[in-house]
Amino acid sequence: MNGARPHPLLPDDPRLKWALCCVAAVALIVLPFAVDALLGRAWVRIIDVALLFVMLGLGLNIVVGYAGLLDLGYIAFFAVGAYCYALLASPQFGLHWSFLAVLPLAAFVAAVFGVLIGAPTLRLRGDYLAIVTLGFGEIVRIFLNNLNRPVNITNGPQGITLIDPLAAGGVALNQTHTFAGITVAPVHGYYFVFLACAAFSIFISLRLENSRIGRAWIAIREDELAAAAMGINTRNIKLLAFAMGATFGGVAGGLFASFQGFISPESFTLLDSIMVLCMVVLGGMGNVGGVVLGAVLLTALPEALRYAAPLQKNWLGEVYVDPSDLRMLLFGLALVLMMLFRPAGLWPSTMRRRELAGGGNTHAG
Repeated sequence: MNGARPHPLLPDDPRLKWALCCVAAVALIVLPFAVDALLGRAWVRIIDVALLFVMLGLGLNIVVGYAGLLDLGYIAFFAVGAYCYALLASPQFGLHWSFLAVLPLAAFVAAVFGVLIGAPTLRLRGDYLAIVTLGFGEIVRIFLNNLNRPVNITNGPQGITLIDPLAAGGVALNQTHTFAGITVAPVHGYYFVFLACAAFSIFISLRLENSRIGRAWIAIREDELAAAAMGINTRNIKLLAFAMGATFGGVAGGLFASFQGFISPESFTLLDSIMVLCMVVLGGMGNVGGVVLGAVLLTALPEALRYAAPLQKNWLGEVYVDPSDLRMLLFGLALVLMMLFRPAGLWPSTMRRRELAGGGNTHAG
């Protein structure tokens, strides 16, 4: 069959496709203002963080979902991008570069780190690769925590403060603005920037998936020896996967630093790497839509469980289970149930579903 494959969730009629896209675009534009009115501004901030995790999940999906390289230190690239932005757009060194220059630089530096971690691990697979990447993530965090002497670079555990917000044409996103009678708070402004970046990341991921490079990654994931026998340069393709995945993390890190206005090494722990990996696995490894779904769910649901404390107080008269403990308990239970009943994820890719079904039942999951 010639031509591009039709998307399984979109209709064949081009007019209906455009209508659905327009409805989705309007809904996404209205979303932050509707959430602000119904649930409060804190939930708009949660949506902003979810969009950052969407970018992180898509970057890790390139490494884990497409190329099959288990990376437990992915949060290190997030940290590299954040600190690159913070050092060049804060009073730390007295530099206040434009984000138009800093964000591409953060992406490039993260990509370089991706190649540096990928080069010595080309012969490693599975558990061994996971252990090495885990160590890399911890090394980066420890370095950031101790690069405050003898020359103060990262300000150590105190972190970097007063980081410049995104600003262009005299409009800074950390201030409230009014356009056509509509009040746009900082969380609203950052939402639209993060949404644009997340949409671009989704577009790049989809294009990569159906490209020759994406098919080479999938071939390496399925059988590296067979891929090499078919003429694929597995060394370069693996390094490209690490670099591309790290690029997504670097951009997300720079946006995170500008959004928070403060970063410290404690923002980039092993638990964060595991959370991003869980977003990819639970959503549907190798499937862009599944990764987006996993990132949104695992960002929003833990925050929703914070309401468990006042509910216990109202219904039982006392808080018997701390919300933080309840969140981790339910999170662990969800992981166990997912591995038992939907090991391919909530929204698995067709190929992944076939693999777990033994290649016989293509409609499983």
